[in-house]
Amino acid sequence: MKKTIVISAVNLVEAGPLAILRDCLAYLSKLAATGDYRVIALVYKQSLADFPQIEYIETQWPKKRWVNRLWYEYVSMRSIAREIGPVYLWFSLHDTSPSVIAERRAVYCHNAFPFYRWKAHDLFFAPKIALLALFSTYIYKPNIRRNTYLVVQQQWLREAFHRLFAVPRTKIIVAPPEIKTKQVSVSQKEEAPGCYTFVFAASPNSHKNFEVICRAAALLEQQDTVRFKVHLTVKGDENTYAQWLHRRWGHLQSLHFMGFLSRTQLEGYYAGCDCLIFPSKAESWGLPITEFAAYGKPMLLADLPYAHDTASGCEGVSFFDPDDPKALATQMGALIRGERSFLQAVAKEKLEEPFATGWNDLFYQLLH
Repeated sequence: MKKTIVISAVNLVEAGPLAILRDCLAYLSKLAATGDYRVIALVYKQSLADFPQIEYIETQWPKKRWVNRLWYEYVSMRSIAREIGPVYLWFSLHDTSPSVIAERRAVYCHNAFPFYRWKAHDLFFAPKIALLALFSTYIYKPNIRRNTYLVVQQQWLREAFHRLFAVPRTKIIVAPPEIKTKQVSVSQKEEAPGCYTFVFAASPNSHKNFEVICRAAALLEQQDTVRFKVHLTVKGDENTYAQWLHRRWGHLQSLHFMGFLSRTQLEGYYAGCDCLIFPSKAESWGLPITEFAAYGKPMLLADLPYAHDTASGCEGVSFFDPDDPKALATQMGALIRGERSFLQAVAKEKLEEPFATGWNDLFYQLLH
C-alpha cells in the first residue's frame, strides 16, 4: 500500500520560497514515480510548480488575508486531511503547523522575522513587516511541538527555535539550500579606472536596511572621498520606503539608484563590482552573499548570525554593526584606499546532527 505524503504550500507564490516548493516537488515527483508513495500538494496554483506524478489541490482563498490563512491552516486542513485518508507525512513548507492527523509531521521554518529587532520607522514604511515581526511567534507557536521535525536553513535558526519554543535540538534538521552559483564574464561596471564600486542587491523593503549604506556614503562624501560608486537595486519609486531613500539621498553622486535587475544584469554587476555590501537585518539565508562569494571579492556584511552562517568558508570578509553607518563608512573608506588587512576568512562551519545535504537526504530523515 502506498504511503501518502502531503505538501502544504498555499502561501508560496514567488521568489525563494517558491523555488523551495519547486525543488521539493521536483524531487517528490521522482519519488512518486517509484510507486511507493502518493504525493498530494496543496498550492496556490498548480501552474506555479507543475510536476508529473503529483496530485494537486488548488486554493487562492487563504492568500487573500491573514485571517483566511489562519482559518485554513488550523480548521480547514483538518477536514482536508480526513478526506485524503491516512497520511504518513504532512510537510508544511511555510512556517505554520496545521491541525492535521498524520503519522509524521514536519514544518519548514524559513521566516526569520520572530528574531527581527524592528524599529518605529518600520511601522511607517512597512507596517506588514512590523506586524509580522510582532506576531510571528504566535503564528509559529500553535502545534509546533507536535511536529516530528522542524526544518531550518541555518544552525543559528536551530538554536533560535530551540530557545523560543523549547523544541529539542534533535528534532530540528538544518538543511542548507542547494544553490547553484556561476560566474559570468560580462561586466556591467562602467566607472572610470580607479573608481571603487560596491553593490547591494535586495528588494526595497525596510528590513533590508538600505539607509545604513546611504548614510555611510553621505559620510564618505563629506570627507571628500569621491572615487567610489554604490549600485543599489532600488529605483526610488517602488514604495514609500524607496521614495524616502531617494528623497533623502538621491542627490549623492556616489549612489546609483538603478532599480530592479534581471538575473543576467545582476550577475554582470557581481562580475564588475569590487565589493558586496549586505546590511539586511532579517534573513533566513542571504542568497546574494553566496552568489557573490563565487567571485572571491571582498564582502562587508551585517554582524548578525545569518551572515556569519552564510559566509562560512569565505575569505575577504568583514562584519559591521548594521545600525552604525560610521562603522560601515570606515570599512568602505579603507577598501577605497586599497587597505584590505581588516578583511578575514570566516571559518568553515561544521554542521551538527541532524542535518541534510539535499532533498534526498532530507526526505530520507523525514520518512524514516
